[in-house]
Amino acid sequence: MTAVRFSLNGEAAEVDVEPRELLLDTLRDRLAMRGAHAGCEQGACGACTVHLDGSGVRSCLLFTVQVGGAEVRTIEGVGSPGALHPIQQALSEHHGLQCGFCTPGMVLTALELFETDPHPTRERIEEWMSGNLCRCTGYVNIVAALEAVAGEGS
Repeated sequence: MTAVRFSLNGEAAEVDVEPRELLLDTLRDRLAMRGAHAGCEQGACGACTVHLDGSGVRSCLLFTVQVGGAEVRTIEGVGSPGALHPIQQALSEHHGLQCGFCTPGMVLTALELFETDPHPTRERIEEWMSGNLCRCTGYVNIVAALEAVAGEGS
């Protein structure tokens, strides 16, 4: 076992893990951060997206030992039930979510977009979000919600 220390949603975290343990498994099974989901387990779907030092990463492709000393942000660190983040609020208002399986990864991916470009165009939104798969919504409402956040749409 290896002790790994990092910041998780702004709080100090320390966990003992096997060197080959994936960050996704550590977050879900050891730290009760269950918002990141195991979708494809190959890094292609985006359901396991978290932020590592401010950048979106696929937690199913990282070993926990790789995040020592870093800042990890999960969906649990974005908004709250009583005070949704504007991205979460827009997805709700524009019916940009259905089953919710992909939503945490979508929110974290969009959050990184808006942190780098507060007013992206529709084309930039579509390109940025293209690495996140959703099997329910067809993306129209997701893009509309993000356009609303960007001030581009209704």
